[in-house]
Amino acid sequence: MTFGNWLALFGAMAVLAAVPSVSVLTVAARSVSDGFAHGAAAAMGVVVGDVLFILLALFGLALLAEAMGDLFFLVKYLGGAYLVWLGTVLWKRGRSTQARPADGAATLKSSFMTGLLVTLGDQKAVVFYLGFLPAFVELGTLSHPDIGAVLASAVLAVGGVKLGYAYAADKAGILIGAKLGSTLNGLAACVLVAVGVFILAQAWQHG
Repeated sequence: MTFGNWLALFGAMAVLAAVPSVSVLTVAARSVSDGFAHGAAAAMGVVVGDVLFILLALFGLALLAEAMGDLFFLVKYLGGAYLVWLGTVLWKRGRSTQARPADGAATLKSSFMTGLLVTLGDQKAVVFYLGFLPAFVELGTLSHPDIGAVLASAVLAVGGVKLGYAYAADKAGILIGAKLGSTLNGLAACVLVAVGVFILAQAWQHG
């Protein structure tokens, strides 16, 4: 993984993490109801869940690449097509959702577990990373530094964005406006489609 690949991965993850979602609403709700510390704890839970999914995707992809050999480009076709479809759906949806504050007091541990379980409950996340990561990581030469770089990108990008939401929700008591939410949805949709097309092009060249 080159530095350019890492920057592209970081930017894509940051944009996608900013899109209004269940995890964003969870972080914001914890901040609104119990303060920034609880929003930050929920954000860390989200990050840990993403890290677990990324590890599953990376090692799963590495095993598939080794088992399938030259036919692995077929997996890239499927992953690229999935991302294009996901981006198209996100573009059509084009609307944000308002956060609903949680009721009652909470401990930092419960806030962390809420963020973690919300992320782990999204079973499509593994499929998403299976399609997303091949655009940035050369699976045939997957190394420990590459894995570390991907995980660092996720922690910094996803963690930074979620902490930003926690801070904003704590200070303003709101998540984001509908106009900004629609803009983020559109931007994320473009990122997904662009990455999907890139993966499809790579698969075509190596097919």
